[in-house]
Amino acid sequence: MNTTQLECFMAVANFLNFSRAAESLRLTQPAVSHQISTLENEMGVRLFHRTSKSVRLTQEGYLFMQYAGEMLKLSSTARSRLLESRQSQSMRLGVGCRSTLELGLVQPALEQLRQEQPTLLPILRIIPFDSLENLLEDGEIQMMFAFEESAPKKAHYRELIRCPVVCACAEGHPLAAYEALTAQQLKSAGRMATFHPPVYPPSLFHIQSQIVAGQMPGQMFFCDNLEVLYTLVAAGFGFAIVADCPQMRWPGIHYIPLPEFAPVSFGTAYLRGEAPEILRRFLDLVEQAIQSNVET
Repeated sequence: MNTTQLECFMAVANFLNFSRAAESLRLTQPAVSHQISTLENEMGVRLFHRTSKSVRLTQEGYLFMQYAGEMLKLSSTARSRLLESRQSQSMRLGVGCRSTLELGLVQPALEQLRQEQPTLLPILRIIPFDSLENLLEDGEIQMMFAFEESAPKKAHYRELIRCPVVCACAEGHPLAAYEALTAQQLKSAGRMATFHPPVYPPSLFHIQSQIVAGQMPGQMFFCDNLEVLYTLVAAGFGFAIVADCPQMRWPGIHYIPLPEFAPVSFGTAYLRGEAPEILRRFLDLVEQAIQSNVET
């Protein structure tokens, strides 16, 4: 049984005429007759008495008519609800961040997008990098921030900015007096704060490993996230090697260039395939906000 059969049955039951029923449904009379015959065969009963001059409902037809109308209403309601759900889903935007500092990249774009799409429902997730990758693969978020070197292999990567490699230290730290630094100078600069990959791109972790190579144990201490790292660095417990993005700077920290190292690519990762229009627009706005900040 399908909705076409039910629609044909209800039309014939209302008009008691196959030709007029077919006309109302924009079908041919033989097509309607075929649908009714198929329905009767499936039900195992006659729904209509047919003669060359008239059509009338059988007792079973009257009984079935009560339920056929309800089934069509339920089918129509279900289609409407599914359409509403699909339209609502298209206005959802799931964004994955590794730290609260990345929210600084999101807010200006969301403010603009809210004006363009009043029905937009942003979903912001701040959780560890590995968990973000799982959410992206499962479709629970549409994009996540990442360095190109550590972006999920199954995702498409879009660069937002090339971040220079810098030394981050407290404003009162001895290193803050320098306008530029070298890796050799940092080897005798004391303790260094860092992350494990993939939070840090492998190239930065390699730079850090070179700096602490051959030094006493304990010269490198690991942090769970960027907020912890910057908090300890700002408090003077050491310095850190980071990729500098202007929107993600921390108050009270001095950023000193390390010109001997190439910048690293920072951007967004999203699932392969055609990105939804709302996601493409969001990425454009994020990139515009970052670039305008760099230019100023």
